[in-house]
Amino acid sequence: LTAQSLYESLGYERLQSHADPDGRITHVDYRLPLAARDDVIVRLVRPDEYEAVADLSERAYTIEYEISDDYLTSIRDIESRALEHQVWVAADAASGTLLGTVATPRRGHTISPLAEDGELDFRLLAVDPVARGRGIGDVLTRHTIEIARLRGLERVVMNSGPQMVGAHRLYEKVGFGRLSDRERIIEIGDRSFLLLAFTIDVPQRLRLDEKIA
Repeated sequence: LTAQSLYESLGYERLQSHADPDGRITHVDYRLPLAARDDVIVRLVRPDEYEAVADLSERAYTIEYEISDDYLTSIRDIESRALEHQVWVAADAASGTLLGTVATPRRGHTISPLAEDGELDFRLLAVDPVARGRGIGDVLTRHTIEIARLRGLERVVMNSGPQMVGAHRLYEKVGFGRLSDRERIIEIGDRSFLLLAFTIDVPQRLRLDEKIA
């Protein structure tokens, strides 16, 4: 019962109980939903999807922003990122069509210089232009927050370029605020700009150091 209370406090849903012939419960099935929508599935990228996710990411970033060749090469390097970190995709539940992607670090690591102890950072959130208006960016952003919560972390942080105002509106809608004391000037060639930083506190249903009643 103590274990079941823990699972349910962490957000697991009880599916069904199994009993032996004498009616004694032998085990209980649980599932943990990471997304609140039935029409979109968020999962780790498969190797056979690396090129498709690279193309999706390129479309997402180049349709609005002028980016350098080096940055585009980095954006498209899904295979290396998936091997070192975690690359998530949002797919249409009915058709399997890829709609968006985001990268997070593996447990105990970071994916950028921004994150400190107790924080999860994420990078390269991208939504295919043809899928905009479906709330895919919101789904992926909330997915990163849920990952942080499951890992017992306190905050989610991320960097964003000043020109990415559409993404900024999304983060503000979800509840992110500016992390001004960690923003810094970036110089690329003959250009320089302020690399913005955003953060949100992670809601904790149960802290690991709390006892279960």
